[in-house]
Formats: sequence, structure tokens, C-alpha cells
Amino acid sequence: MWKAFFAGIALAWTSGLSVAADLTPTELRWLRGAGPVVAYARAEGMPLDIVVQPQPTPKLPPLALAFVDGRCKLVLSMRGNPEAEATLARIEPELLIPTLELMAAHELGHCRRYLDGAWYGVPGGFAHVEPVGLSDEQRRAWEDSSASRREEGFGDLVGLAWTAAHHPQHYARLHAWLVAERSHELVPGSPHDTLAWVRLAADPAVWTDPSLFATPERLWRVGLAADG
Repeated sequence: MWKAFFAGIALAWTSGLSVAADLTPTELRWLRGAGPVVAYARAEGMPLDIVVQPQPTPKLPPLALAFVDGRCKLVLSMRGNPEAEATLARIEPELLIPTLELMAAHELGHCRRYLDGAWYGVPGGFAHVEPVGLSDEQRRAWEDSSASRREEGFGDLVGLAWTAAHHPQHYARLHAWLVAERSHELVPGSPHDTLAWVRLAADPAVWTDPSLFATPERLWRVGLAADG
């Protein structure tokens, strides 16, 4: 499925940003915002590519992560997509770059889980309570939604870990922004119902490990245990 999805433009990142001439101003803003996170991933040896979709993608998230042939793909779907500009408009100008970095780091959390072979996986001994009375089709949908929600929770924690390390002066405001984003039109149990994890990181003092992924892993497990 994902291979057909990538009819886009691959971009090369070296010490700076190399871009195709036909990128839009919106795409450039997002790419420059994500630049420090991409540079970090490359320095850590993570196989990360950038893909910009050239066709209209009005119903896709502006920024997403996919995994193809052992490589992570940071995918920008912004053409003909009003949410790309709407997302930027919801961000305070002073916080634009730190927020875009948070979102890119969230996707890097997904990349880490894919590379570790842990995508949709849970720690040994973890068990969640399945709603009663589900048909086979409903059970599959519930399991998929629950797994997506767990991964989104991990991604949010990685985003906050990045913020704590790189923008500590803005941590409280960015945490509040993320809480507001996850609370807006909240559907309990949906993939973006990640408040069980985000609220564990309200105090920046929780970030005690310099690794970008170690403390998110610990807090993620705490959230799993509490969430059931």
C-alpha cells in the first residue's frame, strides 16, 4: 500500500536543506521546521527519507510517517490540503519552530518503533480489557484503533522529550498546546486520545535521561499500565 503512496519527491538532507525548485512556501516552512529533528536522525544513523507528495491530498495529515523496505519516510501531504495551513495558523508565531520540531520528533518516535520491530507491540504481560459483545469485524477495528492510539501516545512522549531537551524555556506552553490539540473534538479511545500519556509529562522534571527515547519508553509503559 505504502509503495503506491510514494509518488512524491524525495529530498536530500545534508548539512543544510536541499529542496526541489517547485516546493510550495507551506512545504518549505514545514521542512525547515523539521530540519533539526531530521539532522538528529541522520546523525544517529536512522534511515530516514523525506517525501513530498506532488498531488492534492486534502484528507491526509500534513505530516506523517511510513515505513518502506526498512526505511522511515517522513511524508508531507500539503498540496490541496487546507489542514497544512490551518495547523500553522493554530500555532503562536513565537512557538512555530519549536512546535514543528515537536511534531517532527513525534514522527521520529514512530520511526524508532518501526526500526525496533515493535510497531503495535506491547510489553510482555500487558493485557487490555476488550469491550464485550464485539463481532469479529468490530474486534479487529477496536484492536487496530487501540494499537494506533498506543503508538500515538509514544510519539507524543518523544515529541515532548525533544522539547524538554531543545526548547526547555517553552516546555510548559508546548505541553499545554499538545493537551489542547489532543482535547479538541476528542473521541475517547480514538487513535489521538493520548492524554493518558501526555499528562504524565506535565512536569519537565520527568525527563531525566538524555536519550530521546529512553524516558518516553518508561513513561509509555506507565501509561499502558494505568490505561489498561
